[in-house]
Amino acid sequence: MKLLDVVALLEDLPELGLYRGQVGTIVEEYEPGAFEIEFSDLTGRAYAIETLTDNQLMVLYHQPIRERPKVEA
Repeated sequence: MKLLDVVALLEDLPELGLYRGQVGTIVEEYEPGAFEIEFSDLTGRAYAIETLTDNQLMVLYHQPIRERPKVEA
């Protein structure tokens, strides 16, 4: 995962008002595996900005990929 990747939330976080499947963008990487994610509506207005870990997220791809990205242990 890297800056500006589009990601989907993998778990419900009701205390933050966020739920599995919501889509956001990585806007900052604080340390390996810890990212600030901006969640925006269809007009581009941010409705949540939260710090999440890579195990709470999956990268979304909007085009074919030639090779499945390697997952580091």
